[in-house]
Amino acid sequence: MASTGTATSTEKGRRIVGAERQTLAKDLVKRYTAGESIRSLAASTGRSYGFIHRVLTESGVQLRQRGGARRRKKA
Repeated sequence: MASTGTATSTEKGRRIVGAERQTLAKDLVKRYTAGESIRSLAASTGRSYGFIHRVLTESGVQLRQRGGARRRKKA
């Protein structure tokens, strides 16, 4: 999925707090709920998978199960 450009890559390891973190969280939630994966969000922002996962869970997002939309139950 295409990046919205709001969440740009940041210096690796730099703490993101306050208003900057809230802005980043809103953008990540929007992109994740639109179908983008945590891994692609991590790659496009320059942050780790764990950081993105933590920000999404702190924002109250219901995370998708492993396998995403491709996984189907057997009938």
